[in-house]
Amino acid sequence: MTHTPRQAPGKIPGRNPGQPAGRDSAWRLLPDGLELRVKAQPRARRPGLHGLVESADGPRLKLAVNEAPEDGRANKAICALLAEALHVPPSRIAVVHGAAAREKTCHIAGDPAALAALLSERLETLA
Repeated sequence: MTHTPRQAPGKIPGRNPGQPAGRDSAWRLLPDGLELRVKAQPRARRPGLHGLVESADGPRLKLAVNEAPEDGRANKAICALLAEALHVPPSRIAVVHGAAAREKTCHIAGDPAALAALLSERLETLA
């Protein structure tokens, strides 16, 4: 019989205190950057970041762009919007899942802690 150590209530093994847990947050820290889950609204009248929204699999960052979802134009606009908001070059942002869907996952290359802090700060100004 193997012994499994007990965890203190509310503690998540292997998680830093500042790091959001799995599906409790719209982002996840990675060794090379940040994975951000977004809900996109193409052809929007008011482009920009619009805060967090609940989704079937957890919260997502809602953002709107003017471009139509044709030929990847909306995805490029999403990357440009995130790049402007997080002060990184657009080449560091890529849509890695859901390129043809409204719910997408973006990878942002860079310092994960700095990106998470900046993203948290941006979300607080939206609230």
